[in-house]
Amino acid sequence: MDQLWHFLDGGYTRNSLFTPESVLLSLLVAFVLGQLLAWVYRWTHSGLSYSRSFVQSLILMAVVVSLVMAVIGNSIITAFGLIGALSLVRFRNIIKDTRDVAFVFFSLVIGMAAGSQRYAVAVVGTAILCVIVLYLYVTEFGSRRTYNAFLRFCLKGRLDPHHEVTTIMKRYSGGYSLVSMQAVDDGDTAEYAFQLVVHHGRANEEMAAALQAVPGVSDIHLTMQEELLEV
Repeated sequence: MDQLWHFLDGGYTRNSLFTPESVLLSLLVAFVLGQLLAWVYRWTHSGLSYSRSFVQSLILMAVVVSLVMAVIGNSIITAFGLIGALSLVRFRNIIKDTRDVAFVFFSLVIGMAAGSQRYAVAVVGTAILCVIVLYLYVTEFGSRRTYNAFLRFCLKGRLDPHHEVTTIMKRYSGGYSLVSMQAVDDGDTAEYAFQLVVHHGRANEEMAAALQAVPGVSDIHLTMQEELLEV
C-alpha cells in the first residue's frame, strides 16, 4: 500500500504524516463538518437569494480545500504552484449576501483544518459556529421589526377599525400601517394599500384566503419585501 501510494504520488514524499489513511480521514471529516454547516445554513436561511448549488458548494469547498492541504503538505514549492494555478481561474459568481460570505470563509477554514489534520480545531470550531448561527436565527438578532410586506386590495364600502378586513390584518400580522387610499370606479369602491409586519410565511396564505372570503374585497395583492440588508 505504501509503495502504491508512493507510485501514485509521483515518487515524491512530502510528509510522512500524510498517509492514505490520514488523507481519507481528513476528507471524511471535511465532508461531515461541511454537511453540518450546509444544513445549518439551509435551516436558518431567509430571503430570496437561496440557491441549492451554493449549499452544495459549501460541502464541496470544504472537501476540496482539505484535499488541497494534503497536496501542499509542508512543501512551499507546491503551495506556490497551486497559487499560480488557481490564479488562472476566474470566479464570476457574485455573492450578494454578506452572510453567505461568512459561510464561504468558514467552509474554507473547515477544509484547511481537516486537511492539516487539526481535527479538534475543525470539530470544535464548527460546533461553536453552528451554535452562534442558531442563536442569531432564533433570537432574530439585528432585526429592527420594520414592515416586510405590502398589501393592496379593493374594497366596496367603507373601511373602519371594526371592519372584518381590519380584524384579519390584526390577526395575521404584528402591525400594519395605511399607505394610501384611492377611490375607483363610481366612488363606492376604494383601493387600499397597507404595510404589514408578517412574522411567519404561513400567515401569508392564511391571510390572503381570509381576505378573499370577505364580501366586497377584490384584487388582492400581497408582496413580501424581504429585508435582505438585515438578514
